[in-house]
Amino acid sequence: MSTSILDTIQCPADVKKLSIEQLTLLAQEIRHELVEVLSQTGGHLGPNLGVVELTIAMHAVFDCPKDRFTWDVSHQGYVHKLLTGRREAVKRMRQFGGACGFLMRSESEFDHFGAGHAGTALSAALGMATARDMKGSDEHVVAVVGDAALTCGVTYEALNNVAQYTKRLIVVLNDNKWSIAKNVGAIAAYLNKIVTHPTYNRWHKKTEDLMKRLHLGEVVKLERKAEGAAKGLLVHAASRELGTPAVLFEEMGLNYYGPIDGHNLKDLIQMLTFVKNADGPVVLHILTEKGRGFKPAMEKPEPFHGCGKFDPDSGEFIKSDGPAPFSSFFADAMIKLAETNSKLCCITGAMPSGTGLSKFAKAMPQRFFDVGIAEEHAVLFAAGLASNGFRPVCAIYSTFLQRAYDMIIHDVCLQNLPVMFCLDRGGCVEDGPTHHGIFDIAYLRPVPNIIHMQPKDEDEFQDMLYTMLQHPGPSAIRYPREPGKGVSVKEQPRALEIGKAEVIKHGDYSAAFKGRRAAIWGLGNMLGMALEAAKLLEDKGVSCAVINPRFIKPLDTGTLDFFSRNVDAIATIEDHVATGGFGSIVAEELDRLNIAIPLVKMGWPDQFIEHGAIKLLREKHGLTAKATAEKLLAALEIARSALSVKHAAVA
Repeated sequence: MSTSILDTIQCPADVKKLSIEQLTLLAQEIRHELVEVLSQTGGHLGPNLGVVELTIAMHAVFDCPKDRFTWDVSHQGYVHKLLTGRREAVKRMRQFGGACGFLMRSESEFDHFGAGHAGTALSAALGMATARDMKGSDEHVVAVVGDAALTCGVTYEALNNVAQYTKRLIVVLNDNKWSIAKNVGAIAAYLNKIVTHPTYNRWHKKTEDLMKRLHLGEVVKLERKAEGAAKGLLVHAASRELGTPAVLFEEMGLNYYGPIDGHNLKDLIQMLTFVKNADGPVVLHILTEKGRGFKPAMEKPEPFHGCGKFDPDSGEFIKSDGPAPFSSFFADAMIKLAETNSKLCCITGAMPSGTGLSKFAKAMPQRFFDVGIAEEHAVLFAAGLASNGFRPVCAIYSTFLQRAYDMIIHDVCLQNLPVMFCLDRGGCVEDGPTHHGIFDIAYLRPVPNIIHMQPKDEDEFQDMLYTMLQHPGPSAIRYPREPGKGVSVKEQPRALEIGKAEVIKHGDYSAAFKGRRAAIWGLGNMLGMALEAAKLLEDKGVSCAVINPRFIKPLDTGTLDFFSRNVDAIATIEDHVATGGFGSIVAEELDRLNIAIPLVKMGWPDQFIEHGAIKLLREKHGLTAKATAEKLLAALEIARSALSVKHAAVA
């Protein structure tokens, strides 16, 4: 079997040895590898297929890791990983012990900045460039930002500071017209203007003709290739004539070049060499195709942005058996509620597919708003709608809502506006620490006026959404990425009593029972684990009650009071960090009630949780029914020993 070019790549230095023809073959091999690997593991296929040539060109021109790269979101870093000695790890992409789906400083010296949220690359790169200038070193700093990053306010905050703080920064604007969904808004239209304007085509032809006839090295007086200089300068002039994106960047002090074909390796290498020697901060605008080289991903970019397993020949996704995920049910519930309430509308931040709202958008287009990757704006926009009589639903992943925390407090809860926050991916997910939604209880619980819930199944989910719609103030609901429970949903939802838990299983409180008693509170998707732990304890002679909290805030203090005075120990189980989570709420309430009882708080530890299959992560970190039962048994033993000591002292 012949050795492929990819087989010879152990580090970026190996890329520099290759000719343009070899680099072109390498690009083909990388695309084939990505399709084959991700068809088995899932991952961000479309974005990576779109940056194959760009990544190869960057490593051909720059000296990484000395030269520093930042990638916006960094989900398009798989090619970078393949070229930096991590091919075997990429074969186990997003699997426990394999490569993370995003760049991580802890994973490799070639990953200069980790990121899983959009809009971070430019600010981080500016910080790196400023640090370089202050130290007096000479490395290059390159920020790769997608056109979708220009919907993030933080990107403009960085642009506002670039010219003030550094004279050497390269920004590659990777324009593929997509984030996860199709890009929306004025910025997307603005970038499209230069590509479609006929004047650009005339200048493009003139550029090619002149590059063939002229040698501009003497005029430019820089150590760069004449062809690259001519193309950059003339396309730059064309963009000035058009009043296109060059105006936006140049008003902020960055020289603009482009757009160029982001899949032409020769042009990319020439232009990167050109801007590498620039006298000031520059923007290189490249045009790429998301999903390039794999027809199914090009025809359907959205589902192949972050995909599950699929057939590499047909592109058909491999469907898993069992109930649909909560996000799918969420869209159906929203349509159902919107049909009876004309004021209900839905907002998302570039996540219509991930949140399930694509279906709502088709059914209720006038009441659906995709604001792009702009969570702060999404929440403020919702607050404005709510202040004028509407009932906005903000459907945002738990991990992304963190970005709008000030707006939640200052603009929604302080004014007691009826915004409904629907937190998808509440809990751990396979993608890793940038995407785990395990902090929302901790960050929402101290905020006045808001109620917060988590359902045990689809029917209760519908009831909670209906309850939120009736509630006159702000509300939030968290739910996991995992499939629902497959329960039937009643035709007409009912409003739940706010702050009232559901007792799923009563223990034995008769005088005849002489054994030990415990109560387990299993929040949302952890209720099944609570029931399993209860069964394990009952096999040990412990009578167990199991409670479905329903409400995180307000807590059902009456039910807590009853059980804490009638059992020997309590446990809470949550798909959230234990520090500051639901268990902490219970602990604080027990303290307020002046009830001293052993409390076992089961949740994720006080650390960032790695990526991998959820079952494996739970086993590693002890978030299991068996571990819960063992810790409760230990707590019961301590309680019995303490009681024996107390009785002995009294005697």
